[in-house]
Amino acid sequence: CTVIFTRMAMKDLHKPISILFCNLALSDLFTSFSGFWISMLFITNPDITIFGSRDMLAPYALYTMSILSTIYNLVSIGIERYLAVAESMRTRLRVARNHSIAVVLINWVLAFFLGCLPLMGWNCLHMEKNLSVLYSPFCVDYLIFIAIPNVVVAFIIPLFTYLRIIIILRKRKLRMKACGQATGTYKSAEIQVARTSIFIWLLALISYAPFFAGVIFDATNHQCHIDLYPGVYIFRNCTAMLITMNCLGNPIIYTLKVKTLGAKLKALKCLSTNRVRACTI
Repeated sequence: CTVIFTRMAMKDLHKPISILFCNLALSDLFTSFSGFWISMLFITNPDITIFGSRDMLAPYALYTMSILSTIYNLVSIGIERYLAVAESMRTRLRVARNHSIAVVLINWVLAFFLGCLPLMGWNCLHMEKNLSVLYSPFCVDYLIFIAIPNVVVAFIIPLFTYLRIIIILRKRKLRMKACGQATGTYKSAEIQVARTSIFIWLLALISYAPFFAGVIFDATNHQCHIDLYPGVYIFRNCTAMLITMNCLGNPIIYTLKVKTLGAKLKALKCLSTNRVRACTI
């Protein structure tokens, strides 16, 4: 909420990348909210989270939609950073803001459509066959359909974009070095991008790999719910906690780490105080 409020309040932060950052924070907010909703259902009625119920369709659908939106936003940020480095600054400023708004809308439409498929009928409420053990009443084939392509997208595209950014910065640094010019800026940028990309990969790996492993287990498991209780459900809760930690890690890596945002937040606070004093006078 701090990220969203600060980026929307400061006019000079209304840049293409800021739109993607703000949308990423919004996706993380929805993920945390839907996870809290599922937690409350687990506390009030644990059986419906184990054996499945129609009451779980809506929170699971919102949870899936939020996670997909987060993944698509992370991919979009990587692509935007690559285009910002590869393309000229003038071209980026002329077209990228409209493109960022369009990408945000496409991300949400795609995440909404895929996340709401169980609400449209792709569920196993009235079927004993192909029922997910971890995420009843979702079907196993739906989880595989959602998990495998998006895991590939979440890991392959950011890997390509950030490696390309590092390669471009290194080539420019070598070109400037050959011309006898200072290369300190490019060296600093290369180190920062490499460090950030490592953090992104580690955070995504720690957050989503256990969930993907749970989907694979779901597809290959032939035991009933009672035989797997409680160990496999503890594992499921841990995967949900890791995804929530990803929502906390994204603002740190992408936004709160930036010194200018902290300065803008402080300036916003001072601006608000000055306005109150002016109104009082």
